[in-house]
Amino acid sequence: MRHGKKFPHLGRKTAHRKYMLANMACSLIEHKSINTTLAKAKALKLFIEPIITKSKNDSTHNRRIAFRYLRDKRAVTELFREISVKIGERPGGYTRVIKLGNRLGDNADMALIELVDYNEIYSTNKPDKKRRRRRKKSSQNLVQTKPENQESLTENDVDEKIEETAVDVKKEAPAEDAPAAEDAPAAEEAPAAEEAPAAEDAPAAEDAPAEDSKENEDDKKTE
Repeated sequence: MRHGKKFPHLGRKTAHRKYMLANMACSLIEHKSINTTLAKAKALKLFIEPIITKSKNDSTHNRRIAFRYLRDKRAVTELFREISVKIGERPGGYTRVIKLGNRLGDNADMALIELVDYNEIYSTNKPDKKRRRRRKKSSQNLVQTKPENQESLTENDVDEKIEETAVDVKKEAPAEDAPAAEDAPAAEEAPAAEEAPAAEDAPAAEDAPAEDSKENEDDKKTE
């Protein structure tokens, strides 16, 4: 029976119980989660949460109170520097107890106790993605924003470029026509060279029958 006992004694004397809870609290601060029995996890939850609340206000007095219970300088330093910053907006409920079933040896109820803000699986606070809307600038605003000097400069640049391209075209035109003029006579001379032998052969073909007729007349006279 409890007989008005307000906190679990865990079957230990006062000094043993305080040292055990201080050791478990330092392990929880260092590793952010530990496995223990369900009764010890519930007792540790009652022991460490008031200390975490003190760590939100970083002062010499609160550091001394935390060191009185934890009895470890490194754990106190990590509690006030890192954990208090991460849980600064949380009003309470810094730890979570999750049941793991029974232990094989003595069938004791096992549990996992962890700091809520360091668990990424169960955390419901997801960063909100802010969508930025792009405003389309109207064509009228674009026309108004252009300075007059810029428009005159662009028109002058366009005229200069057109004149430069026209001069380049005039310079390149004779160079392209020159080979065409040179090639024209070569094309005309080729058929003349081919027709010359044909013209010479034609009279030879016509003289052959004339010589044959003279020979025939001479033969008739001899007869």
